[in-house]
Amino acid sequence: MTSPSRWQKSSFSGGGDGNACVELASTSVALHLRESDAPGTVLTTTPAPVSHLLQAIRTGTVAQPRR
Repeated sequence: MTSPSRWQKSSFSGGGDGNACVELASTSVALHLRESDAPGTVLTTTPAPVSHLLQAIRTGTVAQPRR
């Protein structure tokens, strides 16, 4: 699989030109996430799991890890 060519920097990464940020790119069927200081490592997923995760975060229903 090829990596997308257009990456968008997270708005929560702050200003400036630092490399400490998360970047997102999308295609018609997938979302790609990477950390700018390690651009060779890309997490790829479909929109549905990300939507479920964001909904769980918004509603406070994210499961806590078992100890």
